[in-house]
Amino acid sequence: MTPEHCAELFARLAAANPEPRTELVYHNPYQLLVAVILSAQATDVGVNKATGPLFAHVRTPQDMLTLGEEGLRQAIRSIGLYPSKARHVMAMSRMLVELHEGQVPRSREALEALPGVGRKTANVVLNVVFGEPTLAVDTHIFRVANRTGLAPGKTVREVEDQLLRCVPPAYRQHAHHWLILHGRYVCRARRPLCDRCPIHDLCASAPLFPPMADGAPARSAAPASGAH
Repeated sequence: MTPEHCAELFARLAAANPEPRTELVYHNPYQLLVAVILSAQATDVGVNKATGPLFAHVRTPQDMLTLGEEGLRQAIRSIGLYPSKARHVMAMSRMLVELHEGQVPRSREALEALPGVGRKTANVVLNVVFGEPTLAVDTHIFRVANRTGLAPGKTVREVEDQLLRCVPPAYRQHAHHWLILHGRYVCRARRPLCDRCPIHDLCASAPLFPPMADGAPARSAAPASGAH
C-alpha cells in the first residue's frame, strides 16, 4: 500500500471513530494489565464478564495476593486456560509488590519481565496507560494488515515492524485500536462485511470480496468502542 493510501485509510477510520478505546473494562493500570493477560485466546466480552465481579474487590496487586490463587481461579474459571492464567497473574502481582512498590512499570523491559507478559501485552499497557504510540498486533490486526496489503508479514513481529514504518505519526497513537475494531466487526475472518467497509477501495483483497451489487460500500463501518 502506498503512503498516500495508508494515510487515507487511517483518515477514514479516524473520521468514523475519532476516539477508539479498548473494549476491556478496567479502572486502573493494574486492572488493565490483569485483563490483558486474561484476554489471551479469549474474547474481551468473556473477560469482562469475569473481571466485573473480580475488579469490584481487587484493585491492587496486594488485593490479588490477599484473594489468593484459588480465589482467583474460581473468579476466572469461565475464561479459557484459567489455571495457568491464574498462576501468571499471582506471580505478576507478587513481583509488582516486591519490585515495583505495587505499581505497573512504564518501561518495556520491566513489563516484559513480569510473568504472563509478552510483547503484545506490554504494547497494550504502554499505549493505553502511558500514551506511547505502540502497536499491539493481535489476530485481528494480523489479518487486516495482510488482507488489505497495509503491512503484510508472515509473523506478528514482521507486521508490527511494517506498521511502525508505514502508519503516519499523526495516527500511530490510536492505530492498533482502529485496526482491532475494524477486524473484529467489519473485516472479519469469515464473511467480512465489505458492503460496510470504509476502506474497501483501498484494499488489496477487494477483488476477492466485492461489495453488494447495489453500490459501493458505505463509509460508516467503524463500530462504537467499548467503555473503559
